[in-house]
Amino acid sequence: MIDLIGDIHGHADELEDLLQKLGYTKNATHYSHPDANRKALFVGDYIDRGPKIRETLEIVKNMADNGSAIALLGNHEYNALCFHTQDAEGIYLRKHSEKNIDQHAETLAAFENREEEFEMYLDWFKTLPLFYETDKFRAVHACWDYKSIAYLKKHLVNNRLTDTLLLQSAIEGSPLYNAIEDTLKGKELALPEGKSFHDKDGHVRDNMRIRWWIELSNVTYKDLQVDKANLSIPSIPVTGLEDSDYYKPEDKPVFFGHYWLKEETPSLFRDNICCLDYSVAKDGHLVAYSFDGETKLNKSNLNAVKTKSK
Repeated sequence: MIDLIGDIHGHADELEDLLQKLGYTKNATHYSHPDANRKALFVGDYIDRGPKIRETLEIVKNMADNGSAIALLGNHEYNALCFHTQDAEGIYLRKHSEKNIDQHAETLAAFENREEEFEMYLDWFKTLPLFYETDKFRAVHACWDYKSIAYLKKHLVNNRLTDTLLLQSAIEGSPLYNAIEDTLKGKELALPEGKSFHDKDGHVRDNMRIRWWIELSNVTYKDLQVDKANLSIPSIPVTGLEDSDYYKPEDKPVFFGHYWLKEETPSLFRDNICCLDYSVAKDGHLVAYSFDGETKLNKSNLNAVKTKSK
């Protein structure tokens, strides 16, 4: 059995509660399960937003280092690498704009006067794979796009970024850039002209994240939206899209986070599609799915803990 756990965003208390709820106990260094064959798999986004970022990283890294967990790279860890890496001309790969600084502010504050410790974690981020696959299931931070994953399998080193690849990945429009955007941030679609909405942080968006696991023919924009709680997406037919590469109902189960779902009770999108991000950083839940090789997922295998009051 493997316990797949969604975006944590510095909520270490909720993480410990969830691990304990799943039967994990802590020794002197790390959490592990009494069943030596059972481990956790974290789908990324350990940093930013939350109150205990250093503690979260310590828990996840210690588990991964001791073999009781697998940790994937999330878009926030990738963004952090780019935010703190300069190209040959001394320009940061991720702009230090007001928006980007604000998104990263809690992490910067957590590691104030702890630069050496943070450098250690940045080096660790580079060791994290961007996706994980067995003969029974797949896991990724945001999107299992067949073409993008195939490209990354061919060009990454053991499904991981190197310093050279990180620099190349920041070249906007390059094949590596596009593959990482799909994998860590999800597929997006431009809204009809004149249509927009405000995201969870209040920023105006004219692109929407889409359900990459449904066929694109004969659908509306509202059909494609991931977060059904967003009432700003129009029920206008989508035209000009042709893509037979959507994630098929007969494919092995895939687990991911990233999408800030708002439902009070976690559920499945489909019996092979499981999103584990239920907005722990926005007074939601930290969610896990306990997978034991089943070909059809069951919502009874979902567990959650509510965000603690601040």
